[in-house]
Amino acid sequence: MNFDLMDTPTLQAVATADERALVQDLEERVEEAFKQAGQQPDVADADARKEAAEANLENLRAAARALNNQGKTLREEIAAATEAALDKLIRSASKGEPDFGNSVLVTTLEHKDRLVSRALERLVEHLTPLAEIAQLRSQAHAFAARGRALERIAHERAERVLSQLREAVSEEMVLPVDMSKGVAGAVLARAGEIKRRSIETSANADRLEQWYMDKYRKGGAQA
Repeated sequence: MNFDLMDTPTLQAVATADERALVQDLEERVEEAFKQAGQQPDVADADARKEAAEANLENLRAAARALNNQGKTLREEIAAATEAALDKLIRSASKGEPDFGNSVLVTTLEHKDRLVSRALERLVEHLTPLAEIAQLRSQAHAFAARGRALERIAHERAERVLSQLREAVSEEMVLPVDMSKGVAGAVLARAGEIKRRSIETSANADRLEQWYMDKYRKGGAQA
């Protein structure tokens, strides 16, 4: 290593002079830290809760789609059954004996249609918004847990690096080290990004919950 200490009092040591390879290696190590964080118990538990909340929300949306399709089918069946009942009633009445037999089918179909409408109302007005709030809360918690895990990993990595520098520090007495440019700094930056996403997601959950409370709870509606 050739340098003039008078011209270059601040030194920077790098693993390779190839900047592209350096960036790629840095990104790979940050990704490794990200995966390592996901294996920690608190992060794995938070991710599992998030996945369960997402699955519940998707199930409710699937139910809404199925009920919408069922409602459309029932309305078509009601129209056809009503027409058939009217035709039969008119024909039987012309013979002096009005027959209301087909009206039972119409009544049954209309009852099913009302149940479908009530189920959709509950889904749209209560169950789905509450599930969306729960999903956002669980996602925010998962972000926060992973962010904290990445911070721990970054600090542990920094401690290992500093322990390896103790000999050089004892030689030079003072040895400034900028950890922000290395793997530990990059991992810490990723942690900060994820924690910001946690805050944003939590704020979105707060807004949705406030909207729900304002629209339904104050009016006495129940889920």
